[in-house]
Amino acid sequence: MSTPQSRVADAIARVPYAKFLGLRAELKGDELTLIMPFAPHLVGNPMLPALHGGVVGALMEVTALTQLSITAKSEKFAKTIDINIEYLRSGKPVDTYARARVVKIGRRIANVQAEAWQNERSQPIATLHGHFMTPETDEAGA
Repeated sequence: MSTPQSRVADAIARVPYAKFLGLRAELKGDELTLIMPFAPHLVGNPMLPALHGGVVGALMEVTALTQLSITAKSEKFAKTIDINIEYLRSGKPVDTYARARVVKIGRRIANVQAEAWQNERSQPIATLHGHFMTPETDEAGA
């Protein structure tokens, strides 16, 4: 019998880009934290060095999709409609963490916010606001 933690880990392992990023999950109750361990291939600007913005954005998008799946109690990931990312600070070459909060799940669309941080959660390096098509809507339209 699988645990919620192992189901989340299995779901993330099915996403090839999440595997490339080396993402791992910590689940406490319904609260998910995704961790992206630092690796040299994640650096976008070697002169600073700083994490590539796409890497930070992907971390937050996968976090939002996974948290939405947990909250909606769905085995399927939602589909991204649009996301808006605000880059607040340069991502340093250290481990990065992300959490998401589902603001609302409607019949068709879910509204999710996420943030990524490194040393202190009170100083996020980026935030995400996204709209996602819920899996039930996708099935009904297919």
